[in-house]
Amino acid sequence: MTSIDVLISCSEEFTPVMGNPGDAGYDLRSTVDISLESGQRALIPTGVSIALPAGYVGLVHPRSGLAAKYGVTVLNAPGTVDAGYRGEIAVTLINHGQESFEVKRGDRIAQIIFQKFETVNFVSVTELPGSRRGSAGFGSTGVK
Repeated sequence: MTSIDVLISCSEEFTPVMGNPGDAGYDLRSTVDISLESGQRALIPTGVSIALPAGYVGLVHPRSGLAAKYGVTVLNAPGTVDAGYRGEIAVTLINHGQESFEVKRGDRIAQIIFQKFETVNFVSVTELPGSRRGSAGFGSTGVK
């Protein structure tokens, strides 16, 4: 397992941490108290700003417990934090549950996973090579 240096600006209270050693995600916490009514969404500040090395991205994912227990998830999952971004990371939460959901300062609301990525060169062609799937789209492989 390799590690990278990520520069961070935040108070110690909001420094992202792993739930368990070896986990992929680092928990992001809310800096505010807010009530999310059923169907409501809100942009929640985390107090965290980072500088990633070139070739890396931070991906903001939902926390499975919030989704399973309360129907609360990250709206644009995964959210993308590019290496060039220097602002505060904020999380767009949405409440798909039937009841209002209370977010309190310090609550874990999402997790961020860091990933190396490749850049591509697009090669223009008049026709793509064939494949077994071809242009068959959503649901084309059935359910069984």
